[in-house]
Amino acid sequence: MSEEILKNPLPVEEPDSKKRTLTGWQYTLVAGLALAASSFHLYTAAFGLFAAMYQRSVHWLFMGVILFLIYPASKNRPKDRIDPLDWVLAILLSIGCLNILLNWQEIAIRQGAPIASDVYLGVIMVVLVIEGTRRAMGWPLPIMAIISLLYAFFGPYFPGILAHGGIPIGELAPFQYLRTDGIFGVPLGVSASFIFLFVLFGAFLSTSGAGQFFIDLAVALTGRSQGGPGKAAVVSSALMGTVSGSSCANTVTTGAFTIPLMKQSGYSSEFAGAIVAAASTGGQVMPPVMGAAAFIMAQFLGISYWEIVVAAAIPATLYFVSIMAMVHFRAGKIGMKRLSGEDLPKAGKVLKEGWHLLIPIITLIAFLATGYSPVKAVFWSIVFLIGCSWLGKKEHRMTPGRILQAMIDGAIGAVDVAAACACSGIVIGVIGITGVGLAFSSFVLSLSHGILPFALMLTMVGSIILGMGVPTTAQYIITSTLAAPALAEMGVPMMAAHLFCLYFGVLADVTPPVALATYAASGIAKSNPMKTGFTALIVAVAGFLVPYMFVYNHYLLFQGNIFQIAIGCGSAFLCIIGLASGVQGYFLTHINIVERAALLATPFLIIAPYMTANLIAVGLMVAVFMFQKLKLSRAAQLSSNG
Repeated sequence: MSEEILKNPLPVEEPDSKKRTLTGWQYTLVAGLALAASSFHLYTAAFGLFAAMYQRSVHWLFMGVILFLIYPASKNRPKDRIDPLDWVLAILLSIGCLNILLNWQEIAIRQGAPIASDVYLGVIMVVLVIEGTRRAMGWPLPIMAIISLLYAFFGPYFPGILAHGGIPIGELAPFQYLRTDGIFGVPLGVSASFIFLFVLFGAFLSTSGAGQFFIDLAVALTGRSQGGPGKAAVVSSALMGTVSGSSCANTVTTGAFTIPLMKQSGYSSEFAGAIVAAASTGGQVMPPVMGAAAFIMAQFLGISYWEIVVAAAIPATLYFVSIMAMVHFRAGKIGMKRLSGEDLPKAGKVLKEGWHLLIPIITLIAFLATGYSPVKAVFWSIVFLIGCSWLGKKEHRMTPGRILQAMIDGAIGAVDVAAACACSGIVIGVIGITGVGLAFSSFVLSLSHGILPFALMLTMVGSIILGMGVPTTAQYIITSTLAAPALAEMGVPMMAAHLFCLYFGVLADVTPPVALATYAASGIAKSNPMKTGFTALIVAVAGFLVPYMFVYNHYLLFQGNIFQIAIGCGSAFLCIIGLASGVQGYFLTHINIVERAALLATPFLIIAPYMTANLIAVGLMVAVFMFQKLKLSRAAQLSSNG
């Protein structure tokens, strides 16, 4: 077993990981805690979850202690050993969690009348959550938590609708610590029940060789077509979305292979990096395993996770079709040659060697589709994965040693998400106790004057700005809590409102100036980061239109009759392809300015839920297609006459 604690179930997002590299008894201790955490979550998945506060307290006990043991206070601290201060912080966090576990009945009896120890431990836990999140994820989310706490304290001094009576520390600290509305709220609850297990599933998939299999399969399936290497990057990023909920990790994993291949084929460094960044970012909204935010969305909306998967399927497919079309049209525009067969893996050989790696994914989808809870679905998928691994290559078989390593990797990989969920809980707690959520909804309604397009644009800008410095999960939790109710008041279904917030938070990873996925891809492509960022922004342009489409056209969320869904989706797919063609300046051949304007207009026409506008959009597509065919026919005729 490796003695490096900087391992994740997914490749690290940065070349210089902030995590410690431990050896000896310190490694053994952290590995033991990670194994215990994975064992606890697998046990509760198999035999049933504990009561909310018990499940969440045990989860945060493991995650919080591991966090302080593997993350130093700063990059200047030694990475080969644990500092004395970190032992102290880990012990304090343990005391806070054990107090809940051992004394919960007494705490529940006196709820509403906290004693001094509740206040002291509450303050300590809030500080530890903020400090732990800072270590794992940087300053943006902790700063938001600090601002929210200051808002709770100094409520009377805020202007207008933001003012409130102020919450004293003796009330706020126990509220955050001892209720399911604060630190141990819904976000951490979802981390304790769903997210940990799906990260663990990703660790098992990664250990079994699924990541390389997905890349090889994507290259084998698409490599021979026009723009094949770019399409392979898009497909592999979509497939890797079943393993990774992180756009940066997805970028590094797929980009290490596909970006050099794209550059060798003739794509520019900036375009190659942009394609991988945009496609990898889309992995967070690609069913069946979307990012962690999707599980929280199911809890917020009170619906099954499978309903989220079904609703997200068409928008995510539209996004990936658009990027695939961008690759295709760019290849045609620059006259790229297709890859020869000897340069590519054979699809038959790849499937023959790795077909068994698809079984756990299929199993997961089948369990979710037949009504199993996400907890049971992912548990049995892990069991199937262990069994199926013995059908493949010897080096990918899940031996006892590999199983233990996957359990360690999975637990350590779940720490960051748990920290983000706990810290988000602080913000959610303040929103709940102060009532600022209602004030924000009123603010959005007032500023937009009740006009839905304006409200959507305000929400879009807010989601992107917040998503630039905050993990997607935390961004979604905060924006959906604040903005989704305002959109719902304007008649937007809650599912569409929540997905709208999620999409624009995800797209922050390809939106300059803070475009983390783009910078990760730029490092591999050796390209100019800002040029790559703006190229990725253009490549991902469909992602900025698709949310508006499903807000106005609910059939894109599989709502409505079969005829509406079929017609609506068909026109949406055509117009998304038209958008990609217009952006790249190429369709069947190079396009002129009139054709380009017509193609770029098509997706905007189908946003409006009017049949006339949709027919005009499809008509423009058909007209440009016919004109292009005529242009090619004339060119061929002139060539033959010449």
